[in-house]
Amino acid sequence: MEKLLAELKDKLLAGAGANLKALVLFGSAARGEYHERHSDLNVLCLLGRAQADDLEALHEAAVWWQRKKHPAPQIFTLEELRASADIFAIELLDMKLHHRMIYGDDFFNELTVPMQLHRLQVERELRTNWIKLRQGILLAPRKDRVILGLMDASLSAFVTLFRHALIALGESPPAGRRQVVAEIAQRAGARPDAFWAVLDVREGKRNARDVNARETLRGYLELVERVTDEVDRRLAGRA
Repeated sequence: MEKLLAELKDKLLAGAGANLKALVLFGSAARGEYHERHSDLNVLCLLGRAQADDLEALHEAAVWWQRKKHPAPQIFTLEELRASADIFAIELLDMKLHHRMIYGDDFFNELTVPMQLHRLQVERELRTNWIKLRQGILLAPRKDRVILGLMDASLSAFVTLFRHALIALGESPPAGRRQVVAEIAQRAGARPDAFWAVLDVREGKRNARDVNARETLRGYLELVERVTDEVDRRLAGRA
């Protein structure tokens, strides 16, 4: 991971020169939860300018990074980040709390995230992802492999939302994913076992054949429903 990030920095500097103000690692790798088999390396490039010519100058570096199976860098200027805080409150707060500077000065102390809008986004995203999960269940073939894949595909998004639900409720969330799930499950009066089972399979701690997919799906959906309803109930009137 370190070698890849160093190579990316060099390639971005070769393309952007002085226009590259900072390179930031965020997401699971910045939280110490990186797993090479199923985690991405998410990076943000802070540029002085982000016009068409400036983006084209980074083409080779971005294509090289994508070939390494990682998402293309997110590109912002500092002014754009400040202006985006109201609509990307969850994402920017997550970056602000968990990031690592690969290049340049740490600029996150200059960003203010509006917590009232953060609470609204948490409620909206929880319910939106719950609806998407239901749609996925409706359309998924009744095969254990597909059902487990459906849960695995939504896991990271829900754990992030659970972490931010705790923040919206005035709590300081733990760093680890399992601890986040356990804490939000306790507050919602539900069990965390289904999420833990999916994490076990993802991390290679458990064979997928040993997991009862349908029973796990019931517990998975129940936790999502309970958390969504509890957050909605407890945040009612705060916004």
